[in-house]
Amino acid sequence: MPRVRQRKTTKGRADLSTYKQAYDDVKAGSSLRTTAEKHGLNHCSLFRYVHKRDAAGNDENQEMGYKAHNRVFTREQELELSKYLIRCADIYFGLTKKDVMKLAYELTVKYNLSRPRTWDDNGMAGEEWFRMFMKRNSELSVRAAQATSLSRATSFNRKNVDAFYDNLANVMDRYKFEPQNIYNVDETGITTVQKPDRIIARRGARQVGSVTSAERGALVTVAIAVNAIGNAIPPFFVFPRVRYQDHFVRDGPIGSAGSANPSGWMQDESFMHFLDHFRKHTNASPSRIILLVLDNHSSHIHINALDFCKTNGIVMLSFPPHCSHKLQPLDRSVFGPLKKAVNSTCDGWMRSHPGKTMTIYDIPGILTTAMPLALTQSNIQAGFRTTGIVPFNRHLFTELDFAPAFVTDRPNPLEAADGPIQNINTLEDKTPPTSPSILTLEPQEEMEELSNEALLVQQPTENMPQCSQVLDKEQENIIANPKLLIILPGHESSSSAQQISPKPSKSSQSIPVLTTQTGSIMTLTTPSLFSPEVIRPLPKAPPRKLTNRGRKTRKSTIYTDTPEKEEIRREYENRLKRTKAKQVKKRLDGGKTKTNARSRGKIKMHQESSSSEEEECYCVVCMSAYSESRPREKWIQCTVCKMWAHEECTQGSLSYVCHNCDSE
Repeated sequence: MPRVRQRKTTKGRADLSTYKQAYDDVKAGSSLRTTAEKHGLNHCSLFRYVHKRDAAGNDENQEMGYKAHNRVFTREQELELSKYLIRCADIYFGLTKKDVMKLAYELTVKYNLSRPRTWDDNGMAGEEWFRMFMKRNSELSVRAAQATSLSRATSFNRKNVDAFYDNLANVMDRYKFEPQNIYNVDETGITTVQKPDRIIARRGARQVGSVTSAERGALVTVAIAVNAIGNAIPPFFVFPRVRYQDHFVRDGPIGSAGSANPSGWMQDESFMHFLDHFRKHTNASPSRIILLVLDNHSSHIHINALDFCKTNGIVMLSFPPHCSHKLQPLDRSVFGPLKKAVNSTCDGWMRSHPGKTMTIYDIPGILTTAMPLALTQSNIQAGFRTTGIVPFNRHLFTELDFAPAFVTDRPNPLEAADGPIQNINTLEDKTPPTSPSILTLEPQEEMEELSNEALLVQQPTENMPQCSQVLDKEQENIIANPKLLIILPGHESSSSAQQISPKPSKSSQSIPVLTTQTGSIMTLTTPSLFSPEVIRPLPKAPPRKLTNRGRKTRKSTIYTDTPEKEEIRREYENRLKRTKAKQVKKRLDGGKTKTNARSRGKIKMHQESSSSEEEECYCVVCMSAYSESRPREKWIQCTVCKMWAHEECTQGSLSYVCHNCDSE
């Protein structure tokens, strides 16, 4: 038997509105057969509809046509389940196919719905039900989720985005920037081991290979700056070498420059060289002020860089932390095509140089070929447009874009320390968040007015002998005045309220008792609406705790303004004092350090006392320096790029891969 039966007739497909029109014609005096032939209906079906409607007291809501005899959920219940699945996917906590099948079974158990026997045997719904459920709800589809870090998912919220647009509007009104004077700069890593393109191979082959340069490649950082009209300045390279030589960028795009440091990442001194390169190609000066938007990397907000920008007419505006995937033009529309073009160019290089290994000195030449393909005027302009920078549009992002931050929507612990905050979900209140379609909340003022009129409390049902005498009359009063409050079980002290719905329900939970002003007592059946959130509540993070790590959380800031710049100067001076104090203590101790069995397995990072500040190591997640670490704080190294991160900033796995390498 085929899975989807092909209908060979049109029986049972007449619309209900057609039956209603035919019913009106029959009641107007027309014969049954004539009316059925006029509207294209079967006269027997029309006779049954007229008979059913007359028996129901002229009720128009009469069902006609074929109905599935073994359907588990009604159409309304499936719509609620579909809305719940979409909501979970919107907040980045989507359910897998197996989770949906288990949830469907748990819903049938919760609401006592009839189900096939195999559901009870397997503890989940069947494959056939899931396939037909997806077919009936065409708005759903099985998608491969893209890995998104918790920091990115929760930091992109309305408060952080509004702060950025407030700062952007401030500098735009203050300096009247034109599109050609608005620049975005960011760094990306180009490795000597490319990701091969798709190729044509033998059908059925289990493994298809493509030659790369090595197992693990070396990485070169490339800083790219583009403006809002679609122009780009020559790239700036950072090579993983101790000393930089001019021949490193010999094959690079015209006008390229570079620097070098042992790590190959952008550091303080390298960014100073880039700013000089940027000033030369943009003609920035106090008489021609340039706006530069960038992220909060520690090298970008070094005090020397801020002094250089202040002197040369560069206004520096930063994005909120972990929001560059939505707010940075280069990330939105440039770096994706650039990485794809680089991989294709590397494949061509390997074919043109068989048997040779690609080195970091070949990357500038590869970028010369790839940049014109990716850094087009349309791509760059699209990046500024989709981020709402040029043209300015602070209402570009909708609530759907901020949905992933729902999990961590909670009060600021600093504000909670200053004074009481209203409407805080404590640990005792474990009520899951509900959607507007499930629970309707009354305004606070109306709740206070109604609290003196009636009260519903939980009492045993055996102590209510006189309930049946007043049940019908009291129910009529409740239906006429649905503003009676219910105190839910386990939430007697909560201020949340729910209206009593006169709608019948298929299942009921507890039996509350209504005490009226006349002293009569009655029982009511609290309706239990169909909601998957009862089985699987939406995830919600507990109140955030203050950390004693001592790091300052960055935010969107105009760093070239005097107050912000002086604050960065004070942080730099304090950090310099702590570094000097550690060096003095090390000299006094004679360079000897105590070791024990517990600290032997810990990863240690040594710095020479004569090393400059540019060799400082930074966490790739929170961008905090190693010198600011707490005592006995553990660091973990990326297995691909060999960069370091706090163990608390990562998932703590043995084989850690940072987000930069994972995104490639």
